[in-house]
Order: sequence, then C-alpha cells, then structure tokens
Amino acid sequence: MKVYNRNLVEIHLAVLLFGLSGLFGKLLTLSSIIIVLGRVFFSSIFLGGVILYLKKDIKLKEQKDYLYLGLMGAVLALHWSAFFTSIQVSTVSIGLLTFSIFPVFVTFLEPLFFHEKLKLFDLMTAIVTFLGVMLVIPTFDLGNNLTQGVMWGMLSGLTYAVLSMLNRKFVKDYSSLVIAFYEQVTATILLIPFFLMQKQFLSLKEILLLLLLGVVFTGISHSLFINGLKTIKTQTAGIISCLEPVYGIIFAMLILREIPTIREILGGLIILSAVFYSTHKTN
Repeated sequence: MKVYNRNLVEIHLAVLLFGLSGLFGKLLTLSSIIIVLGRVFFSSIFLGGVILYLKKDIKLKEQKDYLYLGLMGAVLALHWSAFFTSIQVSTVSIGLLTFSIFPVFVTFLEPLFFHEKLKLFDLMTAIVTFLGVMLVIPTFDLGNNLTQGVMWGMLSGLTYAVLSMLNRKFVKDYSSLVIAFYEQVTATILLIPFFLMQKQFLSLKEILLLLLLGVVFTGISHSLFINGLKTIKTQTAGIISCLEPVYGIIFAMLILREIPTIREILGGLIILSAVFYSTHKTN
C-alpha cells in the first residue's frame, strides 16, 4: 500500500475511533469526571511510552510553557467532562452533534487570539449552524434532559475551540504528541482529587473499559491522526473529521439502540453541512 493511501486509512480510522469514544458515556455508569480521569490516565501512559520509543525530547523550552500546557490540561479536563455529561444526560447523537459545532466557536475566537478579521462568510456559517442546534433542542426548558445535553455539548464545543486555539500557539514549537502528553498528565493530576472525594469503587469490567478508552480510543487514535497528516492535507483531514458524529450516531443505533428523532436528524444535517462547507471553504 502506498504511503498516501495508508495515511488516508489512518485518518479515517482515527476519526472512526474518535466518534466511537462517545459511546463509553453510556457503556460506563461512572460519573463523567471518573470516565475522563480513566481516559487521560491510561492515555498518558500510552503517549509517554510512544514518546520514549520515538526518542522525542519531552523537555519544554521555557518555564512558562509548563504553566500554559498545564492550563490547557485543565481546559481538556473540562472539555471531556462536559462532553460525557452531555451524552449521559441526553443521547450520543446530541452530545456529538452539539460538540461538532466547535469550528463556529473557533470562528469567533480567532479574531481574539490572533487578531484576524471576522469574515461575513464565517458569520453566515455560524448563524446556519446555530439554527441547526436550535432544531435539535426539543424545548427551551432547562429542566428537560435533552436541552441540558445540548447545553453541555455546546460547552464541550466551546472548550475544545479554546483548546484548539491554544494548541495552535504551541504546535509550531512542540510535537503534537508532547503537547497531548502534558495536557493529559495535567488533567490526570487535576482529576485525581475528585476520584478520592467520590470514593468510587471500580469493577474489573469498568477498569478494562477505561483502559480501552484511554489506549485505543484516545492514545492510538491520536497517534494515527498525527501520523496520517504526514501526507494528508489538513483540509482533507478536516473534512474527514466531519464524519466523527456520523460514525458515533450509527454505532449508537447499532449498539445502544438509540434512534435519533426527526428533529435531531434534520438539525444534524444542517450542522454537519455547515461545518463541512466551512471546513472545505476555509482551507
């Protein structure tokens, strides 16, 4: 198999794994914080092993970078906690669809982070995307679990957008693997006290599922995606990433028997179409 084709398969496989990770929010009866802790703990170990194997320099250039990456780890912990909470209080489809609007938040954050002008096209795309989100919401009642799921999902998208902006600042100086390692180690350290306070006992099955989530659906998927970018354009990878909620929703139907409502399907089509077109247009 040619290198390009292999890298293309790696990108597709990584996106598939990213999409399936949401199912763990339903497969595990643990709190979202404990799920995230298990995820970053096992993923940190895996990424640390990969970094050692590849003999990458793990030392940061400046002392302040340790603080910045630590803050990014805190944002990552909040992002994944909001993501799994969204899925737990609502459905996998709502959690994935509302998270997938993060490019819209990026549109409004880029002018703040990088002093770039907000384009009319980006503003129109954002409006269309939010119309899709409004369609997904069954009722504007914060007591409704589906509405809560949308709110948590949007928080997940917002924090991921912030994380993407911060990553953009450091990816020129450090390997993506090194950045991910520091973020996830920090997230692990920050979440351990919550685990101790909850005094939650984990069964062998739950530990194995968390191990699977951390190593395969986080560590390996992240490594595959990064390796795939060797020959695959960022534009192509971004478009393929739009399939993440599609994969997740399909497998949620097959495994969890979660069937999206007509409103969710229509809203999802609007959201994914806007995100897909925006990704294609701006790269």
